Amino acid sequence: MTVWLSAGIIFTLLSVAYILYKWGNMKVVGVTPVRTFTFIAILFTSGLDVGLIMFPLTEFAGYADISASPEYAFTNPLAIEFGFWGFLIWGFYFLTCFYFCVIEPKVKFFELPLVKFVNNVVIIGTCAFTAFLLLSNLPWYLPSMGDGESVVPAFYLIVFAAIAFAVYSSTSIKYVRILSLTTTWVFIALIVGMWAAAFVFGESEMSAYFANLGLIGGYFANIDNFVLPINEYHEFYLFWWFSWSIMIGQFTSRFVGGLKTYQVMLAMMVIPSIPIAAWFSVLYHYHSAGIPTEGITNMAMVFVGIVFVINSLDSLIRLYTDNLNMTVERIGKGNYIALNIVALSLLTLLFKLDFLQIQWVGALVIAVFFSCFGFILSQKFKSVTTIKTSPKENKIDFTKIENLN
Repeated sequence: MTVWLSAGIIFTLLSVAYILYKWGNMKVVGVTPVRTFTFIAILFTSGLDVGLIMFPLTEFAGYADISASPEYAFTNPLAIEFGFWGFLIWGFYFLTCFYFCVIEPKVKFFELPLVKFVNNVVIIGTCAFTAFLLLSNLPWYLPSMGDGESVVPAFYLIVFAAIAFAVYSSTSIKYVRILSLTTTWVFIALIVGMWAAAFVFGESEMSAYFANLGLIGGYFANIDNFVLPINEYHEFYLFWWFSWSIMIGQFTSRFVGGLKTYQVMLAMMVIPSIPIAAWFSVLYHYHSAGIPTEGITNMAMVFVGIVFVINSLDSLIRLYTDNLNMTVERIGKGNYIALNIVALSLLTLLFKLDFLQIQWVGALVIAVFFSCFGFILSQKFKSVTTIKTSPKENKIDFTKIENLN
């Protein structure tokens, strides 16, 4: 699996380099363009899930324990956490976003029946994994509702409610702008609130936060160490990013609003990394200073985590239901809601039973990458190499999204 994953990463990075070389200054326009801030909000909130909120506080200690994991000794725990979530790996999303916006309309690889089936399996499986992550982390963040280790009925109810809300919001694309912008502002409010609690109302010195923020420079100084898997846990993260990449590319490609290719890359790699760095620096201070998060802080983190889950599931549900022609218009709103809630709830339980693994989904996505490349070389090489613009039918009209169901 390590060799397969490494091959997928190298292929992805080479593909990004080729796209920038050949189409770097081309204007990119999606079928439903939105303004840049809205595009970034959609990207950020759809491209991340509850793990961003809930994982770091449980991971810093492991990254710091270099006696147990000497492979982490090349830099500090905050830089490692950032490396697992920020900057370079957002290039996966840039590759697929550009592909679906510019190349897929010419190639139509994802319209092939077998590819469409595999794509939907990937999307549905990743939807369920997102809900499973929320379920599995709730005991640690809400110990007052259980024993701090076991998943209790209340946690199942919370996840079920998140799935139901996401299914309902996916019934109309007009909700995506509202949900994405709301999620972005709620996340910013969480960062500011926890920052203020530690440095304004608490006893911590402001310099400690900026010292932590500076530790992220350890990522950029050692970025070569993050390209290929560091260990099995890093492999898990990389497979996880691959599993999301095709779906996020499909979804976000709709909303690109006329940026040039290199600007799309910068928007997708740099801008989301800024709030991630700010958030992780706050969390790392809580960890290193021993500041407790019980009570209202944990509740706030869980709330924002749930909002992220709803936002992510909304975009993914919309994708696979469109692909399978299970739209509200075709099967009715009631059937649509009931079918999706039942399916995602059952699949979430399969992850809970260890019947499914996200690594399998990521490996399958890498296979799709290579298959698509082979298809282009053998069937569509001339069509792709002669591309000069985004599809001509894609026009910059920022009011278009408001008129869609």
